[in-house]
Amino acid sequence: MRWGWVVIFTGLKPFLRPSSAVEETRQTLAYEAADPALLRKGRSRVRGRPIIVKFGGSSLANARLINQAAEKVAREYSSGARVAVVVSAVGRTTDALIDLTNGGSGIVETDRDDIIAMGERTSARIFAASLKARGIQSRYFDPSDKDWPIITDERFSNANPLRDQCIVRIRRHVAPLLAEGVVPVIGGFIGRTRDGRISTLGRGGSDTTALLLAKALEADEVVLVTDAQGIMTGDPKLVKKARLLRRIEMKSLIGMADSGSKFIHRKALRYKDPDINIRVASFHSENLHSAGTIITGDPLPPLDVKVHNPDPVASLTLVGRGLPKNADLTRQAIQIVRHNLLAVSEDTDSAILYVSEGLSTERQIAQLHAAIVGNPSGVALGIRRDMALITVKGVGLEETPGVVASISDALRSHNINIFGILTITSSVLVLLDWKVRELAARLIRSGLEQK
Repeated sequence: MRWGWVVIFTGLKPFLRPSSAVEETRQTLAYEAADPALLRKGRSRVRGRPIIVKFGGSSLANARLINQAAEKVAREYSSGARVAVVVSAVGRTTDALIDLTNGGSGIVETDRDDIIAMGERTSARIFAASLKARGIQSRYFDPSDKDWPIITDERFSNANPLRDQCIVRIRRHVAPLLAEGVVPVIGGFIGRTRDGRISTLGRGGSDTTALLLAKALEADEVVLVTDAQGIMTGDPKLVKKARLLRRIEMKSLIGMADSGSKFIHRKALRYKDPDINIRVASFHSENLHSAGTIITGDPLPPLDVKVHNPDPVASLTLVGRGLPKNADLTRQAIQIVRHNLLAVSEDTDSAILYVSEGLSTERQIAQLHAAIVGNPSGVALGIRRDMALITVKGVGLEETPGVVASISDALRSHNINIFGILTITSSVLVLLDWKVRELAARLIRSGLEQK
C-alpha cells in the first residue's frame, strides 16, 4: 500500500492522504487542527443531513475568490454542519483547454476529455488545500483514484452518469468521510467510464455531480454558488426592472432554462431529488445561507412520451388576412374555446386552435364560424376532428439534433401520417389519427431511445 505525504505549512502537522486502495467502507483520517475549538465544533455534528455546495468557475476565478469560497465553507463547518464541495474549473480554464484541443489535429475524443478534465482536477486540489490551510481536514477526489464516485457511459464530451453505480459509490466512499468530519472536495463535470477512461459530462456538468451527491447522501439542500444574485424574472442585461425570484418550481424553471437562461445545466435537472431543494446564491454573499432563489419540485424525466388527453382532439383553423395582427378576433376565438384549449399556432393568414373534443365541440364550431365570417379580415373556418395529441417531453430536448426527424421516421415506417407538429421549450406535440395513438406513442419512444 502506498501513502503520499502532503505538507502544508499552516500550523498543521504533516498528515497522510489515504491511497485509493484504503478499505472502502471506512476512511478515518487522523489530524490535529490548528484551532482546537474549530475541531470541536466540526465534530459536534457528525449526524444530520449534510449540505452540498457547488462553486462555479466564476466564483473561483482568482485567489481572492477562492479564499472567500473556502472561508464560507469553513464558517459552515465551524457551525457543526457536514459539507461536501463540488468545484468547477477556475475561471475560464475549461474554455482555454477546449480551444487548445480543438486546434490539435487528430486529437481523439478520449484524449480530449482527459485534457479538458484537468481544469476541475486542479481546482479540487486547490480548494482542498485552502480548507486545510484553515485547519479543516479535507480530501479531494480524483478520477485516477480507485474510489472515484462518478461513473459514466462512453459518450465522451457529453457523458451520462450511471445513476445507480454513482449512488452506490458515493455512499461507499464519500459518506464515511462526512461521518468523520472530513470535507470531501470533488471536481464536477468529470467522470470515469467503467473501463477506467476519463470522461466529461458536458457544459455545466458540475451541477449534475452536485445533485447526484445530494441524492446519494440524502442532503439537506444543494447550494449552487454563481456570479448571479439568483434566478431573475428576466435577463438583467435585457430587462432593466428584472427582479429576483425567491422560489421557483421545477416546471417553471425548465421553461426558463430552455429559453436560454444559463443558471443551471439542463442535464442536471434530471437528477434532482424531489425532497431536496436547490438554492442558487451569489458568491458576493457573506455566507452560504444568504438569500437567493430556492428551486423546488420534481425533476423532469429524460424522456416522456404519452397520449396527452383521453378524448380526441380537433384542430379548428381560422383563415383570414393578417390574423396575427387582428388581436380582437384572436381574443374572441380563444374566449370561445378557453375551457378545452390545448395549444395555438399561427402564421400570417391562419390561426389553429387545438381543442379537446366533447359535448360542447359542435357549439364551439358554430360560434367560431360566426366569428370568422363576421369579421372583415375573416375568410373561413377549417375543421379536422378525431386526432390524437401525443406529447414528447425531455430536459433539453430542443437542443438534441434530429429529434423531429426521429419522430417522423418512426411513424413513416408504419405509414402513420402526421397532421401537425409543434415544438414548445422541451416538448414536441404531435397530432395524428386517433385510432393509431397507442402504436404511434410506442414507435416514437422507441425511435428516440435509439438516438
